[in-house]
Amino acid sequence: MNPIFTAALWMMGAIASFSTMAVAGREVAVELDTFEIMMYRSLFGVLIVVGVGALAGTLRQINTQNMGLHVVRNLAHFTGQNLWFYAVTVIPLAQVFALEFTSPLWVIVLSPLILGERLTPMRAFAAIMGFIGILIVARPDIAGINAGVITAASSAIFFALTMMFTKRLTRSQSITCILFYLTAMQLVFGIVMAGYDGDIAVPSAAALPFVLLIGAAGLLAHFCVTNALALAPATVVVPIDFIRLPAIAIIGMLLYDEALDIWVFAGAAIIFTGNYLNIWSETRAKT
Repeated sequence: MNPIFTAALWMMGAIASFSTMAVAGREVAVELDTFEIMMYRSLFGVLIVVGVGALAGTLRQINTQNMGLHVVRNLAHFTGQNLWFYAVTVIPLAQVFALEFTSPLWVIVLSPLILGERLTPMRAFAAIMGFIGILIVARPDIAGINAGVITAASSAIFFALTMMFTKRLTRSQSITCILFYLTAMQLVFGIVMAGYDGDIAVPSAAALPFVLLIGAAGLLAHFCVTNALALAPATVVVPIDFIRLPAIAIIGMLLYDEALDIWVFAGAAIIFTGNYLNIWSETRAKT
């Protein structure tokens, strides 16, 4: 199977997982702050990684190489994820995802410096089309600027850094190793930040299933993204994630009565077109 197509399939799994995590994060936000959400998510993530790794016999792949890169990658992700969890609680889900999707622009700008990838005209064109589609969906204005908008937009920069550092790690580290340090390091970060005031909330029986869902969905999302990045360049993988936008807009409408209009689909059509042209171009280049 063509690696670009396989990477696209992995990203479909990531899209479903990230959307699930957004809904679960909003549901538990009434009881837990973002640091506590990240702490519990990472705790369950560690248990899942170790359990699956033990069954698959891949725990021996965990090593101490590239620890500095692991730390930088996971600090970037921890920061971006906390900003993202805050944003999903205060502004519409579609708006969060639209602002988050500026991250491919940062990937395209920074990947030649961090990854050494070539910036082709088609990759740049696809990212620009995606950004135009996002602007059509979000239609931002000065009056709409608030803490949720700022945190959602800021998370995009940290997610772009996470993507690129993950791509670098896939050159020498196994998926089990990457996911283990993702969950273990962020568990430490979460404990420190959630417990700095001496008060860590315990999820209620009603919230516990959503906390477990966040842990499982978050880990599955990163498993899918890591596999996709191992198969294709970051400037190909990241724009595919644009598909999350119309999906989460529909979810927000159905679950939270968030407004949905024709501009969401108009913007999504432009995003889909950019993705298709980019994947088509990369596939032709490989053959």
